[in-house]
Amino acid sequence: MLTRRAALAASAGLLAAPALAQGDWPSRPVRIVVPFTPAGTTDIVARILAQRLTERLGQPFVVENRPGAGGNVGSDAVVKSEPDGYTLLMCTISSGAINYSLYGAKMPYRPDDLIDVGLMTQVPNLIFVTNALPVKTLRELVEHAKKNPGRLNYGSSGAGTSLHMTGELLKTVAGIDLLHVPFRGAGPMLQEAIAGRIEVGVDNLPSVIGHVRDGRLRPLAVTTATRSPALPEVPTTAEAGFPGVQATAWFGIQAPLRTPQPIIDRLGAEIDAVMKEPETRARVADLGGMPPGLTPDGGTSPAAFRAFVRQEIAKWAGVVKASGATAE
Repeated sequence: MLTRRAALAASAGLLAAPALAQGDWPSRPVRIVVPFTPAGTTDIVARILAQRLTERLGQPFVVENRPGAGGNVGSDAVVKSEPDGYTLLMCTISSGAINYSLYGAKMPYRPDDLIDVGLMTQVPNLIFVTNALPVKTLRELVEHAKKNPGRLNYGSSGAGTSLHMTGELLKTVAGIDLLHVPFRGAGPMLQEAIAGRIEVGVDNLPSVIGHVRDGRLRPLAVTTATRSPALPEVPTTAEAGFPGVQATAWFGIQAPLRTPQPIIDRLGAEIDAVMKEPETRARVADLGGMPPGLTPDGGTSPAAFRAFVRQEIAKWAGVVKASGATAE
């Protein structure tokens, strides 16, 4: 039989094991689940972060794409994963805010199922058209759509994304009829647009900017209050005559509920440090992204990101209700 001292020592050892594991984090590879297809903005931003965290923390941070249902499939997989700090979610404005109201009772997880760790960047959405469409400005697109009601379609990376909602805002504000064609990610949508099989598209600037610079797609307007330094020649929706069409997409990291707080704190500090690096900021800015901007020094933190996410959930619930948009 164990002596009382031995029993206490064994018990202390068991209690110390989780703390030791947390202190050693990460001691093996970490997955970052991207709930969209490769080549989209979520994927691009996740890989920038994964590379820097790998270099800073000495363990591989591996991106895993799990698309479907506007980001819900991959997000739900993270919610159901072990809360040990080795499975993280690259969340977006859709999976982290819009979907809660758009999917309603069909939503497989709730905000409190995830811990908000840190915001990486915010980016404009870009409204664009194929080169074959005879319009060069957003107002010309609206006029063309009014002359051809129901005959134009617009593509997005999925139902519930900010791209979908930007298209719905444009329809509502401009009073036009466009058919929404959702894809499983920005990559497939952009391929169809370049091939001319959809006429209009909405995408996050980082994933579409290369096609715009190469002349394969024609930009009409960015959906932020000011022009993007990455495409300074492209007007804002307000400058184009439609100030009500504004949407800023964002991308951050979340973890499953009950992930140990020491891991959350360390990861949040690492994300903040990465996003303050001049090299990282330059890479993100070249793609059209902006700094997190949640803390007084322009960075991020778990607490600041949590407050931001809650504000976004409330904001987009109002937009979904006003637009009448659905997940179908």
